[in-house]
Amino acid sequence: MTLLTKNSGLGLDIKSVGDDGVIEGYASTFNVIDSYGEMVAPGAFKSSISAMKKAKRGLKMLWQHDSHQPIGIWDEYEEDAKGLRVVGRLFKDAVVKAAEAYALIREGALDELSIGYRELESAPHPDQRGVTVLKKLDLREVSPVTFGALGQAARIDAVKSLLTEGVAPTVRQFEDHLRDAGFSKSAAAAMASACKPHLRGEPEAKADQALAFLMAMRA
Repeated sequence: MTLLTKNSGLGLDIKSVGDDGVIEGYASTFNVIDSYGEMVAPGAFKSSISAMKKAKRGLKMLWQHDSHQPIGIWDEYEEDAKGLRVVGRLFKDAVVKAAEAYALIREGALDELSIGYRELESAPHPDQRGVTVLKKLDLREVSPVTFGALGQAARIDAVKSLLTEGVAPTVRQFEDHLRDAGFSKSAAAAMASACKPHLRGEPEAKADQALAFLMAMRA
């Protein structure tokens, strides 16, 4: 079963970063549809949390999901009405990468959390077409990350500026940029195709048409 990752889209509680390396924040939020058309349901972590607590072990804290670079431990992990809240310790005095992470978090350069998990149970959303509800997840680790799940609207705001700056990328470059921003291969291809006339600089092409398509994707 493949290990997957998903960002919470919420910033770390920077004011709670202590001199002792303790950090806290939400590693996942419930009932929020992300750019992959998925949403985590309340109770998705219940089984994993129960198993970890029964075994009396902490949840792994990794550097950017790298299993070869543990940087701390999450001592507290609980579901509340909002999502998965975690409190942990960076081993900043013993692990070089943890000290680096601590400094970056204190300065706000590393400011979001992301979970590493295996999907155990999911189902189509009963009311929203194309949305998958993640009902049961095997939580494996939580990592501080550089880039979180900004959501599709924010991603579109970031990429649409490429069409208004006067220097348009190639169709392939634009598609690659969309993939880097988090869109699926099919969605990126569809968006790049719709914007193709403008990207190629065809005389009859209008930037407004390409921007309209992006805004429609945002809705």
